[in-house]
Amino acid sequence: MIKKIFCVLLFSVAVLPLSSREWELSSPDGGVVAVINEDLSYTVTFNGKNVFAAYAGIRLESCKCLNTVKSPERKSVENTIISPFYRNSSIVDRYNQLTLKADKNWKIEFRAYSDGLAYRWVYSGKEAVDIQDEIISYSFVPEAKVTVGYIREDRCSDIESQFFSSFENEYVQTSVSALSDKRMAFLPLAVETAPDVKVLLTESDLSNYPGLYLLRDGAASLKGVLPRYPKKETVGGYLDIQKIVEEREDYIAHIDAARTLPWRMAIIADNDVGLAQSQLTYILAAPSKIEDTSWIKPGKVAWDWWNDWNIKGVDFEAGVNQETYRYYIDFAAANGIEYIIMDDGWSVKGCGDLFTVVPQIDLPGLVEYAADKGVGIILWAGYVPFEKDLETVCRHYSEMGIKGFKVDFFDRNDQKIEEFVDRAAEVAARYNLVLDLHGFHIPAGINRKWPNVLNTEGVNGLERLKGWDIRLDQVRYDTFIPFIRQAAGPMDYTQGAMLNGTRETYRPCNTQPMSQGTRCHQLALYAILDSPLNMLCDSPTNYEKEQECTDYIAEIPTVWDETIVLDGKMGEYCVTARRKGNDWYLGGITDWTPRDITLDLSFLPDGNYLGDWYVDGRNAARDASDYKRENGLVGISKTIHLAPGGGFAAKLTRQK
Repeated sequence: MIKKIFCVLLFSVAVLPLSSREWELSSPDGGVVAVINEDLSYTVTFNGKNVFAAYAGIRLESCKCLNTVKSPERKSVENTIISPFYRNSSIVDRYNQLTLKADKNWKIEFRAYSDGLAYRWVYSGKEAVDIQDEIISYSFVPEAKVTVGYIREDRCSDIESQFFSSFENEYVQTSVSALSDKRMAFLPLAVETAPDVKVLLTESDLSNYPGLYLLRDGAASLKGVLPRYPKKETVGGYLDIQKIVEEREDYIAHIDAARTLPWRMAIIADNDVGLAQSQLTYILAAPSKIEDTSWIKPGKVAWDWWNDWNIKGVDFEAGVNQETYRYYIDFAAANGIEYIIMDDGWSVKGCGDLFTVVPQIDLPGLVEYAADKGVGIILWAGYVPFEKDLETVCRHYSEMGIKGFKVDFFDRNDQKIEEFVDRAAEVAARYNLVLDLHGFHIPAGINRKWPNVLNTEGVNGLERLKGWDIRLDQVRYDTFIPFIRQAAGPMDYTQGAMLNGTRETYRPCNTQPMSQGTRCHQLALYAILDSPLNMLCDSPTNYEKEQECTDYIAEIPTVWDETIVLDGKMGEYCVTARRKGNDWYLGGITDWTPRDITLDLSFLPDGNYLGDWYVDGRNAARDASDYKRENGLVGISKTIHLAPGGGFAAKLTRQK
């Protein structure tokens, strides 16, 4: 006990200012500058303006605190990353690096990019070691504006309870000094230190290590909080498919061999669009572990759960049964949709495994029926039964012809969960299965390391509108996503509602759900959001009644050659353009404020383009489903009116 107290005191002294050596690290363009002291306190400026002061440290077993460094090594790197399942098909990776030695087994790497600064710890030892804690601190001016996603209030009785989280909530805007010091924030977290200095704090290359939360510490500082390693777990939660941590070890992570720890990142830009445009999370992630990725097929998915299996005009009772899923398959095949998902309900609840299919379904028969029509099937799975029989489940269903799993209800990000996710991605890849992780945090680089993990949730997606509090403002939330959550990687937001409500007419309903905002707001999200495995959340019969909109959704790609965020402001509006081949797709959304947006189309390569536009109808402010389709040659600019909660979508086809 005395040793542990001494260790904490030693750390407290170490973070005080010292008359130490310091090293400067600048980005290749000179805009981002970090001054790093030998006690691992550091400051960051951007275009000559102060951004934050910070501290990095690590505390090991036996009271060893790594908080002084020496022996600087520098290098500069420029290369190109090929990114086949992402928003751009290739990315330039250009940075300056400073590496500092902490002891014979540990060093810390800092990298400066034109749009941010990142650091990580590197362990080169051969012996196992327990990491007691990682010390992460950021200090801002007290009045700096923060956009934060807190852990939901129903899970905030104390710090430990907050580690059981679905990583979903609306964003709150406040000042650093007004942040809660008892309620943790999940990543990413945005800070505006000046009108032309924007910061996004997040992490990348999270692998076999706990994820990071931030909590106010003092007047204007944020400290990192990481869950300790689970010592005792019990099966519980939803349908007994979750694991509840009953007791934890006194360390956050156990390391068996040499490895790197996750990157601690600060994306920095002079406006909100710069945050949305950043690709640092992907750049800093580990390269793909899958050599042959030719079998990985991104695409769109006809989804059953959101629309509550509600199809009509048929001579059978809709629900979780053979006839209903054949209808979903027929709909997907008729519209060129690559997959259907069979969500919660296809397997017998409470049986503890994923091998007992409900009697209403002949699963091998459905797989064969779908394959004959060129449609793949993805199965929903709870975390506990998937984890329990991982190898057998993957082998069994891969041999049957299943194409992947949507694994749900992790609700944690400690080392044990992250260790499993790596293992699950590897096993799934061996059996040519894609994964979509729900009840899960931001990707934090897993989509580059394991490209068969096409999506993760970690977003307050459209499913929240089925039966959530009427006070939920989903339309405004949508205008935050491109600048915050999406910088961390792709997401399973599940857009595509054909029943649309204004602020006055929206009502939550589990069995016949609707969106907030206009039809064109929903269409626009297919171009605005990154989602290699993109859902059609509504029912086949609702889409069949709206074939014009369905055709647009069915045709739009899900991975891209180029992405440009054209304009936007966090919490207000966003406009994005994406290229696939020679064609461009555009999407724009607004909050509840109607606005006119003038598009500068000078970014288009030379040539003539035919525009196919979906814009809010004249009466969309009264009837959110009202829209107008326009066609014609594209000029150098176009002004579009967006209704309250509105949007627009377009395809610009290059003429031969």
